[in-house]
Amino acid sequence: MANTASAKKMTRKIARRTAVNKSRRSRVRTFLKKVETAIAGGDQTAAKTALVKAESELMRAVGKGVFHKNTASRKVSRLSSRVKGMASA
Repeated sequence: MANTASAKKMTRKIARRTAVNKSRRSRVRTFLKKVETAIAGGDQTAAKTALVKAESELMRAVGKGVFHKNTASRKVSRLSSRVKGMASA
């Protein structure tokens, strides 16, 4: 348990930051899930629009420090290749 005043303040800050990051991560997952459902449904136009929104949300999370830049880029790359592959399938 924290003994000093600064340590107690840091635990409060960490708890607050953890809650914010958790909601941001959940929001990103929701956007990614929308892309996944559009791909599964076979609707390429809906998948493209969902992908644009998901990419924006992912990069916003990167800016806030929730995800690493390479992780977000990898996710966007894999999703966009799946969306592009829908045209040939």
